[in-house]
Amino acid sequence: MTNLQIFLDIATEAALAAGAVLQGYLGKVEDATTEKGRPGDLVTVADKASEAVVLDYLHRHFPDHAILAEESGKLGNQKNEYLWAIDPLDGTTNFAHQYPCFAVSIGLLINGIPQVGVIYDPFHDELYRAAAGLGATLNRRPIRVSQTTELGKSLLVTGFAYDRRETADNNYAEFCHLTHLTQGVRRSGSASIDLAHVACGRVDGYWERGLSPWDIAAGIILVQEAGGQVTAYDKSPLDIYSGRILATNGLIDNSLSQELQQVPSLSTWSNNQC
Repeated sequence: MTNLQIFLDIATEAALAAGAVLQGYLGKVEDATTEKGRPGDLVTVADKASEAVVLDYLHRHFPDHAILAEESGKLGNQKNEYLWAIDPLDGTTNFAHQYPCFAVSIGLLINGIPQVGVIYDPFHDELYRAAAGLGATLNRRPIRVSQTTELGKSLLVTGFAYDRRETADNNYAEFCHLTHLTQGVRRSGSASIDLAHVACGRVDGYWERGLSPWDIAAGIILVQEAGGQVTAYDKSPLDIYSGRILATNGLIDNSLSQELQQVPSLSTWSNNQC
């Protein structure tokens, strides 16, 4: 077994165990949900319980590795070549409302580059796995990105950051602009699931702003190993700490990038345009 395969297998065990924890809390967190400082940025007992399970697995198997987790923050030496980026419940708002779109996301960066990713959707029992050079799978079967070649025939997905109420850079204009140019733009409320759906061909492209490394680390390698492309909006190499990402099947990459860079300001739109 290669190290990457070992990392992938342990991350899989952790994600499945954490997913079982989430299932146990589903529908039981209404009185244990709070905001983390920004309106709409929720945390529940389920987030914390799921993260505790993942941390336990990683500490036991890789005690020297660094961790960046949504609820616990930075653990260990962040300059270590191995850094695990963990979102124990990606889609907390969905989960709190029992909306069936949430996941456990576990990604491993080696020298700053995503190399291993596991995303587990416990509601639908869908397990996405990938590691550099080992391919991408959904429930152990190989997956590939879509073959859509035209932006006008594409289905996209995106999301909106928690600070969308306070900033003009809130993705609303991009959403309107691309809704008019494509067959549709969806919003799931879970970045990891969005990337997983690009990887398995359910959608053709995804962009978003206001993200953290734990939101996208696992999904990046999943899309890449499924044959897709992941970059910055302008197609330059992605900075995982930039908060922005563009992920596509690779065939609509140029056109989607171009449109994102020339979106008119929302203030110029009339009321009947969006």
